[in-house]
Amino acid sequence: MVGPTPDQRGVVAAASYEARKYGIHSAMPSRIASAKCPHLIFTRPRFEVYREVSAQIHAIFERYTDLVEPVALDEAYLDVSENKLNLPYASTVARHIRADIFRETNLTASAGVSINKFLAKMASGKNKPNGMTVILPENAETFVEQLPIEKFHGIGEVTANKMHSLGIRTGTDLKELKLAELIQHFGKAGHYYYKIARAQDDRAVEPNRIRKSIGAETSFAKNLTDRTQMLLQLEQIAETVKQRLDKHQTGGRTLTLKVKFSDYQQITRSKTVLTPIRELSAIAYMAKELFEGIDLSDVSRQAAPRLRSIRLLGISLSNLDNVNECETIQLSLFE
Repeated sequence: MVGPTPDQRGVVAAASYEARKYGIHSAMPSRIASAKCPHLIFTRPRFEVYREVSAQIHAIFERYTDLVEPVALDEAYLDVSENKLNLPYASTVARHIRADIFRETNLTASAGVSINKFLAKMASGKNKPNGMTVILPENAETFVEQLPIEKFHGIGEVTANKMHSLGIRTGTDLKELKLAELIQHFGKAGHYYYKIARAQDDRAVEPNRIRKSIGAETSFAKNLTDRTQMLLQLEQIAETVKQRLDKHQTGGRTLTLKVKFSDYQQITRSKTVLTPIRELSAIAYMAKELFEGIDLSDVSRQAAPRLRSIRLLGISLSNLDNVNECETIQLSLFE
């Protein structure tokens, strides 16, 4: 498992397939992972190596198409409708890419091939860590109908539990609800659920995908209990956010402050302004302003009141000032 040891505060970055059998998954606190599997082996992350290998893999993608939308260090959507080798079938392109990755990095890769991003994502998870799944157009709706709702990409644990309470357990169940009903229960996300229940996804592969937000956060090895230290940490986080804004040459109109307390309660506070925020002084000032508006009183200690301790602080900027457009066409999936 990749992540900090239980005596160091942090979460699982990645879990091997052996570890997953014990219910361990990414974003799980290391102490919980250790409790589930006492003989778990912890490995520290090697981000420089990950970035180097990621660059190799993405360079392989770009041999076949310029329409590559990065999703993570080791994952991307590819539109191979007009691939550079003029291969007639998307499945053939996928096989070539997987072979190149193994030959040049000695790493296996799974691939999902289908008519849209949602189905390709679902297909990519079917034969991990070293396989390929193709969902043909004529099989798309049947595939979705049989899928357990908690397996849908874009439906998390909380939403899945809510759907279960409404009697929605499979794609077939989801498909039976009208658009108005989905919007009533899930708001704007209802539009997305209505479409994917019918195997529809009109999102284009965006090679220069627009970032929706830029931010940074710090999880502290020791909880913060002093207000001065909290404000000092906010300044340091603001500096990191400023550096990332500069790297992407952008600014944001909405600043969001994230605070997680020692009892794992998490709150956010946001403020939107008319002019994009770019300068460190503005980021720090607004973050501190939002922070000062949070009641930190520990009401559980009536006899000797003190500040609630904080385990994590974060700052992010959204409503970024950049624009991009992209168009795609469809290639045959299978030979």
